[in-house]
Amino acid sequence: MPEGDTVYQAARRLDAALAGQLVSRTDIRVPAFATVDLSGERVHSVASRGKHLLMRIGDAVLHTHLKMEGEWRVHRPGEKWRRPAWQARAIVETPTAVAVGFDLGLVEVFPAAEEADRLAYLGPDLLGADWDALEAVRRIEAAPEVPIAVALGDQRNLAGLGNVYVNELCFLRGIRPTTPAGEVEAVPLVDLASRVIRANRDRIARTTTGVDRRGERLWVYSRAGQPCRRCGTRIEHGLLGRNDVELRDSWWCPNCQR
Repeated sequence: MPEGDTVYQAARRLDAALAGQLVSRTDIRVPAFATVDLSGERVHSVASRGKHLLMRIGDAVLHTHLKMEGEWRVHRPGEKWRRPAWQARAIVETPTAVAVGFDLGLVEVFPAAEEADRLAYLGPDLLGADWDALEAVRRIEAAPEVPIAVALGDQRNLAGLGNVYVNELCFLRGIRPTTPAGEVEAVPLVDLASRVIRANRDRIARTTTGVDRRGERLWVYSRAGQPCRRCGTRIEHGLLGRNDVELRDSWWCPNCQR
């Protein structure tokens, strides 16, 4: 599942393939931006901000979000794509590489001068050079009644955590996901979030257990009904969100997370 570390890795691959080159062709398959043509412009950089990917080309930014199923792939010119062309929503081609964004949840282009303002709502980026743990803690503590799992996944508090990390962090700290944020020690939780996602940012397969074997990498995420790896109690499952529209799956061990 795409989370901050997934987007960080994608940005590094795209930056290595495209940065410094002139764009020879763009094809943005979203009606609102279908006429945008960035050919002839230079790719300055490709970077991530939380779960957002920013391709800075000329005086514009191609902003994409992977959502649940999106991904960017880099091909050599003329190379056959490994996914169907109808799934492509954004294509950026240079003389040496073709970057294709498949099943992207968000695609938009805006002036580079607007980047800071458009993403100003995001909290501190866990994988950013300007990561600010104290600011993340302050934002979480500002809404003490919100369930801690919801607060951790709120990109306005800290940018980069998705549902996998949210559930795993709650387990690692022994916190029931439904616990109000005001009853949780936010400082060690935020510190752990930073350490865990940074430990995974260069890994091919994400792990929170420390075990790098298929089926053994996570503690509770998507393991409803299976025994807890720590105590053997059956993992429970529920839905949790700020409202009925934003419900997310939640998993926990009723014994380890009291």
